[in-house]
Amino acid sequence: MEAWASMKSVKPKDGSGEPPAQGGGRNAEADFHGQKRSNDTHASTTDPDARLYRKGKGKETKLCFIGHGLMENRRGLLVDACLTAADGHAERVAALHMIEPRADRPTAITLGADKAYDAEDFVNELRSMNVTPHVAQNTSGRSSAIDGRTTRHGGYAVSQRIRKRIEEAFGWIKTVVGQEKTSFRGRDGVAWAFTFAATAYNLV
Repeated sequence: MEAWASMKSVKPKDGSGEPPAQGGGRNAEADFHGQKRSNDTHASTTDPDARLYRKGKGKETKLCFIGHGLMENRRGLLVDACLTAADGHAERVAALHMIEPRADRPTAITLGADKAYDAEDFVNELRSMNVTPHVAQNTSGRSSAIDGRTTRHGGYAVSQRIRKRIEEAFGWIKTVVGQEKTSFRGRDGVAWAFTFAATAYNLV
């Protein structure tokens, strides 16, 4: 979810940024070519909670938050939603946080997820909670943490098909509600808007 802040607002945390160009007005041109900026050294003056993030190689870096949803498979309803700072581990940490209160039941539950969640520590953490990891296998130049113990069951194939319905929720929240770029600032405000949108999705 793109933050309500311009990349021009990203300044060094130590206050060593260049002074504004003379005669440029409030929205002067800025050339960031060749500058190295990271979340460790830079922050947005407009929304300090937003983080520099890009979805993959070759993608544009933006100021973002990440919204997470936990969906039940039978009806496609969101049973939990949360928003975190944007970083490379946020998705797996949020998934564990949302599934933990629903785990360790007499009958094991399953958690479907895409290849980004195919990490040994994540899979082992799920199993320790008595949650069966129905995570898509990532075998691109590596071995998967998901093996035949999981993939041989018919329910695994069902989970891999149904888990993609989570994109319907995210698509609706981004396009219909307009949360692809939030109009709030600060993590609390953005999180409130995202959770409200998830609730509205369930009602619709």
